[in-house]
Amino acid sequence: MSSPTPSAALAAELLANLRHSFRSYQQLADTALARLSPEEWLWRPEPESNSAAVIVQHLVGNLRSRFTDFWTADGEKPDRQRDREFEEPATAAGVEALRQQWAAAWPLLWAVFEHLEQYPEDWLRPVTIRQEPHTALAALQRQATHYAYHTGQLVLLAKARRGAGWLSLSIPRGQSEQFNAQMLARHGASANLAPGSGV
Repeated sequence: MSSPTPSAALAAELLANLRHSFRSYQQLADTALARLSPEEWLWRPEPESNSAAVIVQHLVGNLRSRFTDFWTADGEKPDRQRDREFEEPATAAGVEALRQQWAAAWPLLWAVFEHLEQYPEDWLRPVTIRQEPHTALAALQRQATHYAYHTGQLVLLAKARRGAGWLSLSIPRGQSEQFNAQMLARHGASANLAPGSGV
């Protein structure tokens, strides 16, 4: 018996939402990293912490491993050396190369979404990570959680380095009410009405 497939509307919503989440994580990480000098990519707040460079190394390794041949090979590739991703670079000289690796790794993920746009039935197609079976949806949700976690770390590191000079990447402190008023003015009170209210 074949597995049930998601409806076209649900598949499109999944695609839009997960793609938006990953793009948000990449944008937040990119913005935080852009506020650090190459030397600051190597900064650690305490000896057991990871630097921004190490977090980027790890995410590059993860992106390459999980999304290269996503549909046909296990998500943990035999040539991945995960433990080396957590070794601190010796100098800031390699940061530019790391930036290039970071930029080159993300398109591997976007190619998976392009595939799902063309073949929405593959949301439920089986893939494996470390031999453990997942649907494509479950594998992507697993990675979304992972990338959100590390994106938060990158933002926190950058914020700690900038200190009082930090410019918020979200709603600035003390401005929630102002932001809510702006959203209300932009979208109107009708956005809060239940569907079918007739107003």
